[in-house]
Amino acid sequence: MAGGGSWTRRGEWLEVMPGRVITAAGEPEAAIDKWLLATVGMPVKLHERLRREGGIQWKGDRLRLALFPYREAGIEPAWQELEVLFEDDFCLVVHKPAGMAVHPDGSGTEVTLDHVVAAHYAVSGGGIAVRHIHRLDKDTTGPVLYAKNEYAQLTLDEDMRAKAVSRLYAAIVEGVVPPELKVIDAPIGRDRHHAARRRVSPGGQAAVTRIMDREVLRSGTVLKVQLETGRTHQIRVHLSHLGHPLYGDALYGGPPWSAAGQRSHSGGPTVSESAWSTGGGRLDRESPGSTGGGTGDSPARPGTGPAGSRGPDRQALHGELLAFSHPWTREQLEIADPWPVDMLRLRMQLGEAPQA
Repeated sequence: MAGGGSWTRRGEWLEVMPGRVITAAGEPEAAIDKWLLATVGMPVKLHERLRREGGIQWKGDRLRLALFPYREAGIEPAWQELEVLFEDDFCLVVHKPAGMAVHPDGSGTEVTLDHVVAAHYAVSGGGIAVRHIHRLDKDTTGPVLYAKNEYAQLTLDEDMRAKAVSRLYAAIVEGVVPPELKVIDAPIGRDRHHAARRRVSPGGQAAVTRIMDREVLRSGTVLKVQLETGRTHQIRVHLSHLGHPLYGDALYGGPPWSAAGQRSHSGGPTVSESAWSTGGGRLDRESPGSTGGGTGDSPARPGTGPAGSRGPDRQALHGELLAFSHPWTREQLEIADPWPVDMLRLRMQLGEAPQA
């Protein structure tokens, strides 16, 4: 799809100028429908509803679409700091800290990312339903994508089903992961002995994890991992199954973060508080998550959850890069999310691998 190009928002209406494809057409209404469905890629059911409700208007050389009707948030706002990585009329991408679930599970009154996003919308005027497009585990950090209207939700949901939304993760794991390990293709199912855990199982759902890059350390390996499927705990299950659990992942047998220094070779580098916090927590070498999305130079934030509620012993997993096509323009966007300080510190504690 070519996408709809630039737009102007006027209240509940989106306004665009498609040009001669409409103005020169003998039957403008038919040309508008063709442009919306074939060029822009508007979902058919939404197009039908807009036509039925008068939500498509042609005035002079301008096309107006009722894409921004008022909607209730659907969840109570919670007023906490929110780090916005990208936002426009269609999408919101925010950093999820460790210790915070994306959405409520019905078991209590904890504040989730959805609650905080609802507050963010309220500050900007409200009228936007909270719609997350994907999730992260509670103790995994990284970017989460939200749709700000029905058009964006339908389009991004379809992109998710088509595996057109790409997520690159950084994981710090136990042991040396061999360079020949590039793809993990192993089905994942529930562990009948543990309600919260998943396991590799022949009868499970298909699950494919790709290892895009690696950095071998003295006492572990940093992996850049991409998912072809989105099974619960997929990265954690796959790497644990192969004998390389994530640091801090007690559920799947990972070593505690406190073991990192103990496992380093004798004579290895020591890490002081100032060594990893200098320069906002960034490493002197090229920093992970420094490409795309305009966030590469922003300082790393602490890896703990709200109000410092979490210690550093979480799974060492961070969403480093989120790539997707903008739902209206179809421009490819890459939104980077710098590493949290706790993972930068862990990597330095594990130390550089000795030179051959």
